[in-house]
Amino acid sequence: MRVTFYGVRGSIATPGPATVRYGGNTVCVDVRLSDGTVVILDAGTGIRELGRVLLREGSTGPIHALITHAHWDHIIGIPFFGPIWRKDTHLILYPLATAAQERLRHNSILFEEIHFPVRATDIPAKVELIDPREERWRIGSAVVSRIQLNHPGGAQGFRVDDADRSSLVYLTDNELVPPGPPTTSMDDLAKFSRDVGLLIHDAQYVEADFPHKRGWGHSLVTDVLELSRRAEASTVALFHHEPERDDEALDRIGVSASVWVKEKGSATQAVVAREGLTMTVLPR
Repeated sequence: MRVTFYGVRGSIATPGPATVRYGGNTVCVDVRLSDGTVVILDAGTGIRELGRVLLREGSTGPIHALITHAHWDHIIGIPFFGPIWRKDTHLILYPLATAAQERLRHNSILFEEIHFPVRATDIPAKVELIDPREERWRIGSAVVSRIQLNHPGGAQGFRVDDADRSSLVYLTDNELVPPGPPTTSMDDLAKFSRDVGLLIHDAQYVEADFPHKRGWGHSLVTDVLELSRRAEASTVALFHHEPERDDEALDRIGVSASVWVKEKGSATQAVVAREGLTMTVLPR
């Protein structure tokens, strides 16, 4: 399994000289399964560049899109995803986290005339909607399952288990230790992520951000590292970076995460996700 990050920023895109190394695009991850199937995780502004790559490759599909939830930073790139403007593209959209969000797949406000000059009905690509009753899907050579997360308005995470025994878990916009009763506990998320090759998790906050941002639906770096330790993940990628965090601040998070892992005796390798980073997830 090959994983490439095209957007790693949370909440809002942050272009500029202070974010050039880690990138300023909002979240989008490209996953290539062992049989070559294309799976896209979230459709923030980073999906525009991914679309350019797919067009250069001549990839018309099927392209499988898994969206965690319908907040702007996770879907705003859809109208600028080049492949949907080609009639030979086959895009498959999987169910969203809640019934309220499901309406977005059928009547997207992104393409209303007050927001965008082209209507959804004018998209030339074939767009297929998967039945929301299913909780697990066969996608190419992999089986994909989902889990509900702790985030205002609801969100979902995904686990991708490929036929070659490589695996990926994607949990973003998730507060591991929320102020009230969790939708899903850390123990349940650790079970969901057990023995995964790569865990990508929202790590938007550090201790200095609290208590002001408790309950906003994002996790502390140290809580994410603890989850990865409990799950015995091979690698954890810290993700969905705070828009106020510049490259130097993310460098410091990387150093402190490495210290935490060493002090706790965790076998997990911690990396700070950045645009353009490609990782090969090996079978376990």
